Amino acid sequence: MTKTRTTPSYTRPLLIAALIGLTVPALQGCFPVVAAGAGTAVLSALDRRTSGTQVEDEGIELRAGNRLREKLGNRANVSVTSYNRNVLLTGQVADEATLAEAATIVSEVPNVRGVSNETEIAGVSSLTQRSNDALVTSKVKARILDSQRVNANHVKVVTENGRVYLMGLLTEAEGRAAKEVAASTSGVRKVVAIIETISPEEARRLDATGSAKK
Repeated sequence: MTKTRTTPSYTRPLLIAALIGLTVPALQGCFPVVAAGAGTAVLSALDRRTSGTQVEDEGIELRAGNRLREKLGNRANVSVTSYNRNVLLTGQVADEATLAEAATIVSEVPNVRGVSNETEIAGVSSLTQRSNDALVTSKVKARILDSQRVNANHVKVVTENGRVYLMGLLTEAEGRAAKEVAASTSGVRKVVAIIETISPEEARRLDATGSAKK
């Protein structure tokens, strides 16, 4: 029987601080350096990915974003999110050809394992829409944390035009819990799970070691 993993009470203040450190800059554009640094350190320590994979994901996002801007220019407004070297593309593109080209460009970036192309053929989203999406992401993260059904730090949340994308290394029970919480959050139009399912035993091992050793 799968047991729901409860976040230890002593980690909750750290997680809350970390979430605040991540969400406030998205809405206001600034936050004290010390607080942001502490939040990043906490999130990194609790991540199920190895520190090396986390660095790889950051590099993939940077390289993929640069290549998309260089090759597609104003034909696309694409955001790149990499988790465990699986890449999610969200945003808007000019036409079908550009949509397909974006996926090809990113798939050729070193270390990329797979690409989920969720871009849509549409005009660039408005500032209001992007602000609403940032707010939805914050609400979903906060509600996942409050639910205590899945560790909030194990779930990557991305929102585009009201559609919420969930990424992470999760057990079936954790994935189901994350989807249910996200779907019941106000402002969410649709939930798309891009999750790597792991066994409860693997999850316990990763949580005990603090990193994935694959």
